Amino acid sequence: MTAPRPDSRTVARRVLGRLSLPERTFVADALRTETVGGVLLLLAALAALAWANIPGLHHGYETVAHFHLGPGALGLNLSVAHWAADGLLAVFFFVAGIELKRELVAGDLRDPRAAALPVVAALCGMAVPALVYTLTNVTGDGSTQGWAVPTATDIAFALAVLAVIGTSLPSALRAFLLTLAVVDDLFAILIIAVFFTDRLNFAALGGAAAGLAVFWLLLRRGVRGWYVYVPLAVVVWALMYNSGVHATIAGVAMGLMLRCTTREGEERSPAERIEHLVRPLSAGLAVPLFALFSAGVSISGGALGDVFTRPETLGVVLGLVVGKTFGIFGGTWLTARFTRAQLSEDLAWADVFAVASLAGIGFTVALLIGELAFEGDAVLTDEVKAAVLTGSLIAAVCATVLLKLRNAKYRRLCAEEERDEDLDGIPDVYEQDDPAYHLRMAEIHERKAAEHRRLAAERAAEARHGLAEVPGGAGEEDGGPA
Repeated sequence: MTAPRPDSRTVARRVLGRLSLPERTFVADALRTETVGGVLLLLAALAALAWANIPGLHHGYETVAHFHLGPGALGLNLSVAHWAADGLLAVFFFVAGIELKRELVAGDLRDPRAAALPVVAALCGMAVPALVYTLTNVTGDGSTQGWAVPTATDIAFALAVLAVIGTSLPSALRAFLLTLAVVDDLFAILIIAVFFTDRLNFAALGGAAAGLAVFWLLLRRGVRGWYVYVPLAVVVWALMYNSGVHATIAGVAMGLMLRCTTREGEERSPAERIEHLVRPLSAGLAVPLFALFSAGVSISGGALGDVFTRPETLGVVLGLVVGKTFGIFGGTWLTARFTRAQLSEDLAWADVFAVASLAGIGFTVALLIGELAFEGDAVLTDEVKAAVLTGSLIAAVCATVLLKLRNAKYRRLCAEEERDEDLDGIPDVYEQDDPAYHLRMAEIHERKAAEHRRLAAERAAEARHGLAEVPGGAGEEDGGPA
């Protein structure tokens, strides 16, 4: 009689489980760059606050931020702050487009079942903050224009917080945070394109579309050379800016066009090669410079008091701190509940809640949307920026406390993920099903056992030799004991 085969439907799917080795390697490389960029972003934000609030320096900050340059005939005579927001952030969104394409083609989002969790969590993590903001302003007679401000998560700033507090997250949680940010960026792009385009220049938009078509055709023909693509990208960006659609959309579109799969003879895909070159520029230069000219808001006791009393700013703070945390946590729990998936046995729901609170750090895109939402009202724009900084700071403190409570466990998990006893460059946890690994480990343990047996024999011989010498020692008389 044969044993019944197990019903595959009864096997619970694990969520936030251990990553595959290629995915883990990619996530580690990406987050390493983002962490360095996040620290630079944090330093730039602090420099902007100091520059804007020290009495002797404030005028200089305003002068530099509002200094105009660029060809006016092309509609590009912009302030330095404007260049940072519309120009440099296009590089950031270009990298975001590559990340999104990779996730859809080669990453976790290519599998609908695996994609459901981060997508639902990210959507809930955007919808709930928007709802919290809207309810706060409807009940407080405020403006609902800023509903999108607290919907954005800043992965670089979140990783900078992790680096500063010295917390090691397991790779599954780091990948979850990164994927959340990628999906978050996608919907932030859609929000900017749909809700913050109030005028359209169809001639410029058509030119931008034609430029994107040429960009795509050159990629498909295999044309190489930065001297071809960089000038074309600048032209597409300029046309997109003059079309009325936010110029960063051009960066996303070009990022999505890159090929993320490898062909015969290729070690890395074109998208991976270009991302490897551009990501340091984005994380190390573009985003910190944007922060330098966007985070310089005047901070005073009265201004901070207004953050918690004015409905627009209070809505931003509550959206980031409360809405983000409960939106992401609730979306994750509901997805696991209704798909009958189980949380990885290495983690607990407290870990998901801590990461959800960390996602409440909204900086780069939140500041950008704040500028777009309240364009023309400089006072309210600065107050909303102050609210973004305040909400992000509160979220960072809450996340720090929650993550520190679990840090000992995280360190054990990270050490287990990194352990490589056979020194083959692959962590041992990824080789448990490989017979060759166990044979290598058997040889290692046999060598260790032989070494211990040799040492044991030496120590035993030394002990016998010492006992043999005692009768003939000093203090004897005529061969008898002293």
